[in-house]
Order: sequence, then C-alpha cells, then structure tokens
Amino acid sequence: MKNLLLLCLFFLPYVLHSQILNIERLRLERDTAKSFLVKATVGLTANNRSAAETEPAHLFALNFDINTLFYPEKHAYIFLSKFDYLQVNEEGLLNFGYFHARANFLRDQKTNYETFVQYSFDNFRGLAPRWILGAGIRYHILKSSKTTFLIGVGGMYEYEKWRYPYTRELVDVGLVKSSNYLSFQTEINKYIDLNMVHYYQVGYDRNIKGFRNRFSSSLALNAKISERFSFTNSFDLSYEDKPVVPVTKLIYTLKSGLSINF
Repeated sequence: MKNLLLLCLFFLPYVLHSQILNIERLRLERDTAKSFLVKATVGLTANNRSAAETEPAHLFALNFDINTLFYPEKHAYIFLSKFDYLQVNEEGLLNFGYFHARANFLRDQKTNYETFVQYSFDNFRGLAPRWILGAGIRYHILKSSKTTFLIGVGGMYEYEKWRYPYTRELVDVGLVKSSNYLSFQTEINKYIDLNMVHYYQVGYDRNIKGFRNRFSSSLALNAKISERFSFTNSFDLSYEDKPVVPVTKLIYTLKSGLSINF
C-alpha cells in the first residue's frame, strides 16, 4: 500500500487537469490551406518500478486526444475530445475526459463570434459531470501570417455536480459566469510554434454570498518533425479560490507527446 501511495503521489502532477479547457491551445488554425483537419495525440506509460520484491506495483497510463476542425468558407466548427486513464496494479485510479463543440462565426474578421457547449468529468477529483453552454466575442489585437494576439470576452452557464472527498455526499451548483481570455500565438520558425493563453472566469454564488474566481495559464511549444508528426510540450496552471468542495485549489499539468496530423 505504501508503494501504491507513493506511485500515485508521483504521477498525479502529470495527469491532473485544469478546470478551464484551453480551446485556444487546441485550435488547428495554422494550416489554412485545408478546410478539414483532424489531429490525434496518443500517449502511453507502463512500468513496474517498485522497491519491494514481494509487493510489485505495475503502472499503466493512457491518454488519447482527437481534435477536429472544419472550415466552411467564413466560419469554423471545432470538435475536441480527450480521455485520460491511470491504473496501478488492478485498480483504475483516475479517469478524466471531455467532449467540446464550438462554432466560430466570421472567423477571419477582426471582430468575430463564437458559441460552445461542453461535457466533462474528473472522477479522481469527484466531478461528474460538468456541463457548460456559452457564447462570446473575439477581437484580434494583432494578426499577421505568423502571429495572432487576441482577446475574448463572453458569458456562460455552468452546471457542476461534485462528490465530497472520502464520502458519498453529492453537491451540485449552477452559475452564470463571465469567461474571458487573452491568446498569443506565433510561429518562431517553420519548425517551431509557441502558444500562450490566460483565462479568467468569475460567477456569483448566492449559496456562499460571494464570487467564485478561476484563473488559468497555459504554455505550449510544438516542434514539427515532418508533415505528419510533431513533438508537443505543454504546461498548464490553474487556480480556483473557492472550490465547490474541498479539493486542491492550485493544480498543474506538464505533458510531452507525439502528435499525428491527417
């Protein structure tokens, strides 16, 4: 059991996820010559590193992403999905996932608009499920062939159901929130591109007579290996000042992987 606990503590920082789904980092807008793009990323970890000969610990981790973008003339339609799973010995310890759909209207104009819907779950943290429905305005502060800098302002309705840690008690909350972000993307050279996004979401909860605030920052660096393969590195950091249930307020994710473009 000690070995199992140590393995969990060691690997959790690599598989925890932000409360805010970073759409900007997942957009596939670089290849504008295509009207339909699909990007898949697969990661796999397996080992039996254990100090105890009589109590071996076998770890298996799997993450799988599929991102799709469709450009019919002036608009863009985006579908994103993700699933992560961690198993130690015979017990599945963590699974996380989401399905997200978004429509971006008049995407090439300086001011454009978007609507979105999302379903997500995070069983380890006790979230099952979260539903989000929202819309917003995007304004390009700077846009060139290699660099994009924009601000997004919008609103959304969010419904969450949480389980209190170590109990079966469930709590649900539905809030209207303001959702805003700054996004910066640049192509450093023909092989490397950089993406940085900062989010802020806030909503007033009558149950606590106060505001619930979320902050999130993301940094992604992609290195192109060939026309179909690229090496991706990302770091996400998120903070929530008043979680619905007592869970960790500050969480982060550090990931590296191989992406395949079809």
